[in-house]
Amino acid sequence: MIRTLFPTALTLLVSALADAATISESATGMAASVFPEGGYLINVQNRAWLFGGNIGRQLEKLCQDAGTDRIGKFDEITFQFVDAGTRRQGAVRLYRQKPAVLFTLAFLAAGENRGTFPDLIHYPADLYHLTNSGWQQHFDELTTDGPLVEFDHEAWTFILSPASNFMIAGTSLDPGEITSGISARIQSLPAGFIHRTLLVVDKGINQAFETWGHALTDLQGKTRPANDADIILSCLGYWTDNGASYYYAFEDRLGYEKTLLAIRDEFKRKGIPLGYLQLDSWFYPKGAMASWKDRGGGIYEYEASPTLFPEGLKQFQEKVGVPLMTHARWIDPSSPYQHEYRMSNDIVIDPRYWDATMSYLHESGVATYEQDWLTVHAQAKFDLSDPSAFLDNMAQAAAKKGLTLQYCMPGARHYLQSSNYSNMTTIRTSPDRFNRHWWDRFLYGSRLASAVGVWPWSDVFMSSEVDNLLLATLSAGPVGVGDPLGSVNTANLLHAVRKDGVIVKPDAPLIPIDQTVLQDAQGMQAPMVAATYTDFRSMRAVYVFAYPRGWDMTVSFQPSSLGFNGQVYVYNFLTESGHVLDSGDTFSDQIQSGYAYYIVTPIGLSGIGLLGDLGQFVPLGKQRIRQVTDDRDLELTVAFAPGETRRIIHGYSPKPPTVTVQRGTVSSSSYNPTMQRFRFSVSPDADGTAMVEIAAK
Repeated sequence: MIRTLFPTALTLLVSALADAATISESATGMAASVFPEGGYLINVQNRAWLFGGNIGRQLEKLCQDAGTDRIGKFDEITFQFVDAGTRRQGAVRLYRQKPAVLFTLAFLAAGENRGTFPDLIHYPADLYHLTNSGWQQHFDELTTDGPLVEFDHEAWTFILSPASNFMIAGTSLDPGEITSGISARIQSLPAGFIHRTLLVVDKGINQAFETWGHALTDLQGKTRPANDADIILSCLGYWTDNGASYYYAFEDRLGYEKTLLAIRDEFKRKGIPLGYLQLDSWFYPKGAMASWKDRGGGIYEYEASPTLFPEGLKQFQEKVGVPLMTHARWIDPSSPYQHEYRMSNDIVIDPRYWDATMSYLHESGVATYEQDWLTVHAQAKFDLSDPSAFLDNMAQAAAKKGLTLQYCMPGARHYLQSSNYSNMTTIRTSPDRFNRHWWDRFLYGSRLASAVGVWPWSDVFMSSEVDNLLLATLSAGPVGVGDPLGSVNTANLLHAVRKDGVIVKPDAPLIPIDQTVLQDAQGMQAPMVAATYTDFRSMRAVYVFAYPRGWDMTVSFQPSSLGFNGQVYVYNFLTESGHVLDSGDTFSDQIQSGYAYYIVTPIGLSGIGLLGDLGQFVPLGKQRIRQVTDDRDLELTVAFAPGETRRIIHGYSPKPPTVTVQRGTVSSSSYNPTMQRFRFSVSPDADGTAMVEIAAK
């Protein structure tokens, strides 16, 4: 596209405003102007930020409109122009209640894919950058197939990303220009083709992510899944993927089937039933020899290897008695599928394959399908239709049979693409075999996943690894282990789950706080500080996880930055010590044991700071503490799993509280005047719950 000189924002506003179409939203402090000569300007009044570009063509049919879409009510400026003989229509949509701008470019006739809209040659300069390539965050890479995140030293943030056509679109920042649109690898676009781009501006890096991500999923119509939306999110699972004990291996005396049945029995014997069992790439034949042992080949046929499962997958699932989760690769060049179905590179884009595959899995007791290798072998040809057809057909066929999906080895575009599918519930944000080396990647990936309504999966670890178990639980995503027979650590697991295997988790994934992102963008090597929460409306508790990444062992944060007003109680989970703080104070501590973990709870009208279940990593998780209200007297409802006879509830109080039971029974109440903490034992009523009232004397 030929670009004319872009006048200064001030010149546009002063000399051409009379001819411009202008819309403004008082609730968001944003305004947009489009000029007949081709210029366009977004004014963010709250931060005095300006975004502008120039289409480089005289605009026609410039007009204003209003309406409502899935994001909400909006005002919009539309226009037409001709480029390279092709008539196109553009639009700038400003939302009334959300600080978001939607740019639309529609091809009214087929034409060359040249130029982009928006093409911003005026934007806030000298900001910090954050992009994500799927498994790795970057503070110096400015080309991305995901969102471009820019922020200043006060955490004012703008995010620019594709809002459609995610698999073939991208965004880049070059000196003096930010572009977002369809990749130049696509040379032409058909009549009727529409591409959208989303710009969000908000105060706070994480707040901007939330605003951007919810706008994206709202626009696509995704129902964002709850943190217990499927079996792998709600219950403890056993994994056999890379890094697990039984990845392409089994107990020689038992064989594969009996090894996995023995694992199930061990969990049951130790008092924690498994919720599901994951079968990795070993379970189906691969490569030219159609062997389950082939680790390098693609799928030969997507069915359980008869060598390992002579009676078939359905019969095995009936024996093991829990739902299955099954892994998938790409299609091997020697596979008969290459001739039976419509292919794109080595993946199937034919709906018939996906319907047959999901029917087979559904009939075999499979609850979740895991598509792996998404950025390596499981890629379609890069064209207008195949990349989205691959994922669309997969999701639609799975939805018909009630299966949910997990993406593995994703690029950033796969995170965005997931906003199209309500049954895409989890995504692996860490490389194989979860360990400390991957913690940063996991948390930054969780930030992106959470924004677009997907729950992060850490990948497999062992039940003896308390730190990994704690992090996975705080992620609010799946918790799965891969221990060898005889080594399952029940005591550790019961900090993460109830006796029925239900995970006691926070409401949202653990993500880096704004302070940490700012420090990382400046290369400060300060400790990672990440947070998540449980929100009861009347009160919110926050869980803070920290670990060093260099010589600096000092963890610090302000409760006010976590959303608190008034006094809070900060409890060190590892040392069992606590402090009362005003929310505007700075909490500071030294990391002693490789990592630190704190529960921050408000001191409410009752004068009490409730800490919840003493035995859980997430002591106020709603799977355990169902409800809390604090209206001078604090009331809570405690949920019990079958077989659980008592739980210990504790908290802060400046003086000994009175504990009154309304349902269930209470015993063993005690108060430590030095630490100003109380605890009591509570047992359930016949309905499996207890209701307790706590009042300061």
